[in-house]
Amino acid sequence: MSDPADVNGWAPPDPGASSSYDQAQPYATPHDQAQPYATPYDQAQPYAIPHDHAQPYAMPYDQAQPYAAPYGGPVPPGYGPQVKQPWAVPAPAGVKYHQLARNERHRWWRPLVGSLLIVVGAVAAMLGLMIIGVIVYSVVNGGVYEPEGDGFFGDDTADLAFQLGPLAILLPLVPLAAFWVQRRRPGTVSSVAGRLRWKWLLGCCGVAVLFTFVSFAFSWAASLVVTDPNPAKEPETWVGWEDFLLPAVIIILLVPFQAAAEEYVFRGWLLQAIGSWTLETRTGKVGRAFSTVFRTPWPGIVIGAALFTSGHGYTSWGVLDVFLFGVIAGWLVVRTGGLEASIAVHVFNNLIAFLLPAAIGKLDIEQGSVPWQYVVADVAPMLLYAAVIVWMLRRFKVRTVTASPAEDTPALTPEAVGR
Repeated sequence: MSDPADVNGWAPPDPGASSSYDQAQPYATPHDQAQPYATPYDQAQPYAIPHDHAQPYAMPYDQAQPYAAPYGGPVPPGYGPQVKQPWAVPAPAGVKYHQLARNERHRWWRPLVGSLLIVVGAVAAMLGLMIIGVIVYSVVNGGVYEPEGDGFFGDDTADLAFQLGPLAILLPLVPLAAFWVQRRRPGTVSSVAGRLRWKWLLGCCGVAVLFTFVSFAFSWAASLVVTDPNPAKEPETWVGWEDFLLPAVIIILLVPFQAAAEEYVFRGWLLQAIGSWTLETRTGKVGRAFSTVFRTPWPGIVIGAALFTSGHGYTSWGVLDVFLFGVIAGWLVVRTGGLEASIAVHVFNNLIAFLLPAAIGKLDIEQGSVPWQYVVADVAPMLLYAAVIVWMLRRFKVRTVTASPAEDTPALTPEAVGR
């Protein structure tokens, strides 16, 4: 007669045992019996590998295994390693320049915060340059700085450098605001290509040089029909190389950065910031009308030109002169897909505007009232410049919208695979 414990070949549960794996279940053989289907986890069986062994079917869920994901579906959160997303999101595909700031991270408050960052940075940079200038001025001249005359330093050349320097500081602030606040590539402020297109900029500079000669000829023609309000003033004469050379070097070194910085602010940041507010969620007849208008680049062009004009001291017809310059430059930015054309014409326009007065001893540009004949003489060459730029744009097939994903991804040709 067999022992009761071996009835039917199975052992009864031990007294006082809990309902765990060591209880006698019909499919759970006691630990001291080597059954392949009830082997303890601490024994090396192929179907009960300890968790610290690298087996694909016993891998924790936090490791990247292709079979840990649902069949035919993406890897859900918790399966596989979490890939860190880049800070700067890609630019929208197939959009024009003024829409580049409206990416997947766009929120209505980002352009406002970015504008505040630029203003605060500009003020801080101006104060920093002012302190540095005072220290250098005091060291060079000996003694404590004391302002003299109408300018800050009492020296026309030093005041000219101080006038151009803080504006040039704006140049890096705009791309940084685009990156930090709007979470996009800094180069998207430059063009739809995500960078400054240097070859295209060089071509635009060549046209801008011709523009300066045409503009000078138009201004000379306007001077023949404009009556001089002060005929008794002394004739303007050459100041001499000794007094012209240092101001000319400062102008040539700083004006390109000053003019480019103004373009990045008024035709770059403002145009894209306003262009990102498309008001697409507005309902009603008035809301839809505003949305239709704000989807075009014209609100950004007009507001940027108005703020650009407010930074100058012209009156009467001079206000219209500067405003039209800003409008044409803004239209060129949208039409060409970048700031290159507006930077080129602004740089060479300002070089002539500063160098010619410096040649006769005037380092401070005279602003104020401008006769309407000079407005025509300024706007007509600008329109000719825009026409030539558009012709070059078509001739050389310059990109004016962002690339589509298919254009960004190279084709997998045998030649490409071989490389």
